[in-house]
Amino acid sequence: MILLQELASKTETFQWFDKVSIKFLSRFLVDIVAVFILVRFIYFRHYRRTDLFLTFFGFNIIIFLITYLLNKVEMSMGAAFGLFAVFSMLRYRTENISAKDMTYLFFAIALGLITAISKGSWDDLAIMCIILLGLTALLEGGILMKKENTKMITYEKIHLIIPERREELIQDLRDRTGLNIHRVDIQDIDFLKDATQITIFYYEN
Repeated sequence: MILLQELASKTETFQWFDKVSIKFLSRFLVDIVAVFILVRFIYFRHYRRTDLFLTFFGFNIIIFLITYLLNKVEMSMGAAFGLFAVFSMLRYRTENISAKDMTYLFFAIALGLITAISKGSWDDLAIMCIILLGLTALLEGGILMKKENTKMITYEKIHLIIPERREELIQDLRDRTGLNIHRVDIQDIDFLKDATQITIFYYEN
């Protein structure tokens, strides 16, 4: 009798586990595929960086697991957004992350949050992820507007930084860098070393 009760209890446990695992795995699969497309085919295509892959995937998976587990208990929408805000404001003290890298980190966190707590089915989640990824790819592709990049350089021709010679300065930078520079911003001037720090703004060809 005791053996039958134990088998029945284990059967109920396995049934509950199977029921939960199907929902969990379907959502987790949608999340992983979405963040993989975001990182590999959108971020890497434009910036050719792999050092932040672990950061994007790590934050995404952590957010997904935490919010999925918290979704098992009663949690208000305000609490969910509060959790999202806490994770989205995290910074690494050992390395400065650019605004664009932080934007992609924000997207990775958003994908984990959406797929974990949304009440829709897996196909609804897939549609939402496709919309988010499509808009990201559209904005990064330069279809709606020209894509502008920036670089900080040290420039020695300090006599060209005056406003009256700005066009001459830009043309000299174009000739020397080969970039399609359209404006510059003077950041710092060192008269002792006859050098200046300039941020150049240019369009990708």
